[in-house]
Parts: sequence; C-alpha cells; structure tokens
Amino acid sequence: MERILVSACLIGWPVRWDGGAGTTHHPLLSEWAAEGRLVPFCPETAGGLPVPRPAAEIEAGTTAAAVLAGEGRILDAEDGDHTAAFREGARVALATARVRGCRFALLTEGSPSCGVDLVADGTFSGRRRTGEGVTTAALRAAGVEVFSPADIEALAARLAAHPPAGDRDD
Repeated sequence: MERILVSACLIGWPVRWDGGAGTTHHPLLSEWAAEGRLVPFCPETAGGLPVPRPAAEIEAGTTAAAVLAGEGRILDAEDGDHTAAFREGARVALATARVRGCRFALLTEGSPSCGVDLVADGTFSGRRRTGEGVTTAALRAAGVEVFSPADIEALAARLAAHPPAGDRDD
C-alpha cells in the first residue's frame, strides 16, 4: 500500500505555530486514514520547535533552497533565527518519508516548512508569494511528489496511476 506523508495539522493535530490545526475535511483524507496510508508529520515540532511558537517566515528575498544550502534564514517577527530547527525538521521529514516508503506528500499551503506553491513573503504583513517551504524543497529534491490540499484529487489520480510494485498486475 502506498503511504502518504501528510502535514499533521491537516488531519487535526494542534501543532501549528498558534497551537491550532488546519484540518482539511475531504472524504479522501478520511478514506486514506482508514486504510492506514497516512504518515502524519510536523517538521517544525520534529525540528524541536514548541507549540505554540512565534510565527516564522522565510527571510524576504530568499528561497527554501537557499535555506537548505545555508544561504538563507527563517526568522520570527523579532528577528529570532529558527533556521536550524526548520532545516532539522526537513531532514527528519525526508528520513521519515524514506523509512516509511512515501513517494507522495500532502502538505499544508503557506507554511515556511510545508508550503507547496505559496509561502509568506517574509515581511510579516500577511501577504504571500510564490514559493515552497523548506520541507517541501527537501522532499522534492529527493524525488517525493508534493501536493497541497487544493490538489488532493490530483494526488488521488497519481496514487491510482502508480501503485507500488507489490500491487501491480505485472
């Protein structure tokens, strides 16, 4: 059975920066949970950050790839540097995906860790910009396909089109 690394907040775990969850209510998530496909994971808590924690954003003018390469930072509004925790969370997320055999991930949008297509613009203004989070960048670089909740149907299609080797009719 194909497993999916999933942002823990999407399935109701209260691990977001503000102590809340960003629960996504979709029948496919319920189905995949019942099948045991989901591997819940929060890279920020895995990296050692508490709940709640200061809101953090990828530094304005840089990218997740730069953060992973040690050339960018993740800061909170008071310039507290949380880069090391975000990099560690991405490392553990990738290790978890590998150990659990996850070729796919469903991650929350907008997060400096899990943003799939959008992240905050780094100014703490509430504006977003095109970009990906640090965990998303690490997973993609390793060949894991990453989807946002808006693309859950596309993830379902990928799962159907590419069953694991043990499930194929070869």
